Amino acid sequence: MGFPGIEIAVAVLVFFAVILIGFSIILYRSDKKKSIETRMVGVFEDDPFSKKTEQSGGILKFVEKIGNIASHSRASSSLWEQMIQAGFLNPYAPAIYTGVKVLLFMVGFLLTAVLLIPTEMIFSSKMTLIFLGATVSFFLPNLFLVYQMKKRHDEIYRHLPEAVDLLEICVSSGLGLDMAWNIVADEIRQVSRVLSGAMSLTNFEMHLGVTRIEAMKHMADRTGVAELKSLAAILIQTDRFGTSIAETLQIFAASIREERSFVAQEVAEKMSVKMLFPMILFIFPAVLIVLIGPAIISLGEALQ
Repeated sequence: MGFPGIEIAVAVLVFFAVILIGFSIILYRSDKKKSIETRMVGVFEDDPFSKKTEQSGGILKFVEKIGNIASHSRASSSLWEQMIQAGFLNPYAPAIYTGVKVLLFMVGFLLTAVLLIPTEMIFSSKMTLIFLGATVSFFLPNLFLVYQMKKRHDEIYRHLPEAVDLLEICVSSGLGLDMAWNIVADEIRQVSRVLSGAMSLTNFEMHLGVTRIEAMKHMADRTGVAELKSLAAILIQTDRFGTSIAETLQIFAASIREERSFVAQEVAEKMSVKMLFPMILFIFPAVLIVLIGPAIISLGEALQ
């Protein structure tokens, strides 16, 4: 190993030494604080989520501890909102998510350093690429979280008109909206477990004493679907002015289907423009080679 390789190795060792020293100090303080809180409050023994975490294995608990150290055991409200919209309702999900990000940063840093140390690049370029690889690894969980949020959002948006139609049928047959909501939550489970789970949680909130409008607003916040906020607003107006709930639900379902049809038409119209670039880059050159290639070969043979 040459002199630049020794410099990189020393820099990597110093980097990990500083991280380990910082983690040990923060871990000592957090454990001391947790022991004091346990003696004063004594509520951790009865926490079912902590028992579940202890039973899940040492790896998950280790990742959770790293996340708590990195975030000082305080997840931001925006992270909580994103985790809930992605379907991770466990109270330890933000800590595990943060711990995975920290571990991926270290793994990306280490792997990139191992791959670049034997190369003959200058020291500054190596360090830049090493930190770039670590940064890319650090943000990989963000992509997964966005994918999960979009997947759940699209599933709820796709099956929401059918659920509203079922609500309208149940209300038109004489059932109350709360009972109809409970029935639809059970029936829609065969089609969409995500929408059924969101509706069941809303029904559970209503059974606990939360008003129907507030429970539906909470459902819209948990899922991130704007159409549910519109449905809550429509039901508020229905209760205020005394109009027919069945007719309101029917109009709302028709408006969602019409909006979805407009979105599909817009995507279809954009498709011709999007297909222009692959046609120019891949299809047209192949067609030109097939059409003009034999003529060019014949012309070259004639000129010889």
